[in-house]
Amino acid sequence: MKLTKKNGGLQNIKYIEVIKVFSQYKYTDKEIEEIIKSMVILIDTREKKMDHITEYFDKAKILYKKKALPYGDYSFLVPQNESLSIPRDLVFYNDITIERKGSLEELSGNLTKERDRLEKELALAPKNKVLIIENANYSDVVNGNYKTEYNNKSYWASLHSLWHRYNIPMFFLPDHNYTGFFIRGYFSYYLRNILK
Repeated sequence: MKLTKKNGGLQNIKYIEVIKVFSQYKYTDKEIEEIIKSMVILIDTREKKMDHITEYFDKAKILYKKKALPYGDYSFLVPQNESLSIPRDLVFYNDITIERKGSLEELSGNLTKERDRLEKELALAPKNKVLIIENANYSDVVNGNYKTEYNNKSYWASLHSLWHRYNIPMFFLPDHNYTGFFIRGYFSYYLRNILK
């Protein structure tokens, strides 16, 4: 369900301020569910070929909105809700993000032709981040099961180097139809742990 209504604009506040808002109140389980259900997934305006994700969001009645994000491809916001003492939209893109690659071929291009840009973005991204690699398994990297000339040992080494250098776990999703489900779960449980 695409969110098009502007709720007073997106406010970028720091994690510490978000914690202050949420720590002032002890939410009931029902209220926590209401807050999580109201969450709006933010999709970077540069994100392409994501129909499978937005179709999942529409089917699952998950709100989403296109917005230029400073890092990554996905983050979220919690909209203003005065009845739950949330005074304004709370935006989390400085706290948590997801970077998505549609294939090993796309990631290979990032690692060979655009590596500086990719590493700069990962270095600036918040500490809570993951990389989703769709349509592939880890074994595909190890066995060179992709359509580029990137050497599989170099590819494998680059992935592990990025993981440790930028603290970015990688999730291989061989069936891209589960990406929307992963995005929802990743953000929902991050938020749930803040609210508990």
